Amino acid sequence: MLKIRFSDYIIKEYILKKAVVIIDSRENENSHIVNWLTKKGIPFQIEKLGFGDYSIFVPKNDVLGFYQELQLDYAIERKANLEELSGNLTNDRSRIEDELSRGRGKIDFVIENGSLDKIIMGDYKTQYDKHSFIATILSFKDRYDIGFNFIEKDNSAELIYKLLYYRLRREVKGE
Repeated sequence: MLKIRFSDYIIKEYILKKAVVIIDSRENENSHIVNWLTKKGIPFQIEKLGFGDYSIFVPKNDVLGFYQELQLDYAIERKANLEELSGNLTNDRSRIEDELSRGRGKIDFVIENGSLDKIIMGDYKTQYDKHSFIATILSFKDRYDIGFNFIEKDNSAELIYKLLYYRLRREVKGE
């Protein structure tokens, strides 16, 4: 197997700075994320993803020998709140488990306006039992090798971008 090694300079200036965030075309209610990316000058495009709501790719670059774009096999699944997550884990459970199984180790969740504390205290507006809710999150985390990241909506765009950026950096460095 051949490995391509890039200098830190090439990685930073020609790969990471040129990376483009992909927003799934089915993603709703995400103007705060689009606005943050636009404000920061981070390029993005909207297209249908195979899994998840956000991913990242490096455009083709003939100078570096990328004759086609390089898309990271990793995605972020964003949930607007605990109620949306709860609905997915109960009403859409088989669909979400199929998606997580296909994306084992390739998906992280970002849950806005929620926390493990809120789940443990039952501070959400669904009938999902708090013990079952936390048990599902912890078992899915282990079973499907996924992360659950809880954050306020105002900071979610930055977290999504950093999760994508640093995963891409790790992959490009071969770590």
